Amino acid sequence: MKVFISWSGQRSHKTAKLLDRWIQCVIQAVDPWLSSRDIDRGSLWFSEISNQLANTENGIVCLTKSNKDKPWILFESGALAKGLSSNKVFTFLIDLKPKDVKDPLAQFNHTTPDKDSVYMLLRSINSGLEENGLKDEILLDVFETYWPQFEKDFKQIIKETPEEEIKEEIPKDDLLSEVLYSVRGIDRRIRHLESQQNDGLSEKTRNRRIPASTARHRIQIYMKDGLSNSEIYERLKEGVPEKWLKNKIESYREEFNNNLNK
Repeated sequence: MKVFISWSGQRSHKTAKLLDRWIQCVIQAVDPWLSSRDIDRGSLWFSEISNQLANTENGIVCLTKSNKDKPWILFESGALAKGLSSNKVFTFLIDLKPKDVKDPLAQFNHTTPDKDSVYMLLRSINSGLEENGLKDEILLDVFETYWPQFEKDFKQIIKETPEEEIKEEIPKDDLLSEVLYSVRGIDRRIRHLESQQNDGLSEKTRNRRIPASTARHRIQIYMKDGLSNSEIYERLKEGVPEKWLKNKIESYREEFNNNLNK
C-alpha cells in the first residue's frame, strides 16, 4: 500500500521524514512516498508528484501553524481528496489542535502526536491492507515496541525547529487557480462520499471495536479541544457500542463542565 506524505516547511518536513521511516517499521507492507527522497534526479518534480497523487491509497498531511494555509499543502490535499471514494486522507497536527484547522482541511481525519491518536492512525492504515494487514493484537504489540522511539524523536524535532513566521501572502501566479480548482467542492464531496461509505460498511468493518480505554481517552481529548457531544459521537460511533458511547459522553461532559465551574 502506498501512503503519500505531504509537507511544507522545516518542522513539517522533519516530521514527514520521521513518519516515513517509522511507519515502515511498524507496518512493513506500507510503502510511504516522500517527495524530498523519492523523486529521481532529472525528473520533472511537478509531474512526478502529480503521478504519485493520482496513484496513492492514503495520504498524510503534516500540518503546522505556519503551513496550514499554504497553497502547496492545499493543492496536495485537494488532489488526494479527489480519490476519497477509496482513499483516506489524514492530517497530522504537529503544533496545532483540531479547532485550529479550518475548512477545507477541517473535513479530514485529524491525528494529534499523542499515543492513542497515532495508534488510531496506524490502525486505520492497517485495516486498508485487508488480508495483508497485521492482526490487531500483533499491530498493538509492534506499535508499543516502536512508540517510545517515535515520541522521543518527535519531541526532539519540536525542540530543534523554531516556529516559523506566519505571513499573510497573496499568491501571484497560476498556482492559486490550480489550488482553488483542486479544493473547490471538497466539503460537498466528502459529505457525499462519507454517506456512501457509511451505508456500505461491510460486516467486518461494523464489528471492529475500539478498546474502551482508548475511547474514554479520546472523548476527554475531544472535549478539551472544544468538540460538541454530537461531534464526538460522530467520530467514535463506528468502533464503539452506541448506548455505551452516548452514556460515556454525557457522563464525561457533566464531569468536564463541573471542573470548568470550579
